[in-house]
Order: sequence, then C-alpha cells, then structure tokens
Amino acid sequence: MIITGQGMITYYIYNKLFDETYTAYIQKNGNCWEGSIAELPEIEYTAETAEAVQEKLPDMLEKTLIAKEEAWDQQIKEDMEAGRLDHLIEKAIEDYKAGRCSKIV
Repeated sequence: MIITGQGMITYYIYNKLFDETYTAYIQKNGNCWEGSIAELPEIEYTAETAEAVQEKLPDMLEKTLIAKEEAWDQQIKEDMEAGRLDHLIEKAIEDYKAGRCSKIV
C-alpha cells in the first residue's frame, strides 16, 4: 500500500479467478472515502471509511470481470450465429490447408 502526500491510498488487488493484478485508489472526499480501479474506471465505490472501500472493491472487481467475460462470450455467440465470423473461419481453414499453421502445445 502506498499513501501519497495528497492522502491518496494506492494498492494492488490480485484477482485469482482471472490471474491479473489491478491498481486501486482510495481518497478522502469530504466526509466519505471514494475508491476506484484504474484499469476499469466504471468501478467506483464510496463509503464512510477507507477500510470499507478497500473491503468492497475486490468483490466489485470480480463481479465486473465476470460480467464483461459473459458479455464477450454472448457477443461471440451472436456474431457466429449471424455469420459475421465466417470469413475468419474460412481464412483459418485456408491457412491450415496451405500449411501456414503450427501446432500449439
């Protein structure tokens, strides 16, 4: 945890599910504390204490990551069903048949 001269607290949140680390900021604003995640600006939380913010941000982060993943999966499904990925599939098959692919182990 890093506390700057302006009273901002910076710390890192490791998300085990996605195996990624995110930067969190907490800062006093009047009578409350506000927290956010640098990499996902849509995640913001306000509470009476910095500790409450620090406790809540990891849960909000995980829920947001899961929602984004589900939205991405849904978009891929819709794109496949609509045929928007057909040209990519055809290109991949063409590359495979032409020997322009290598095995991934």
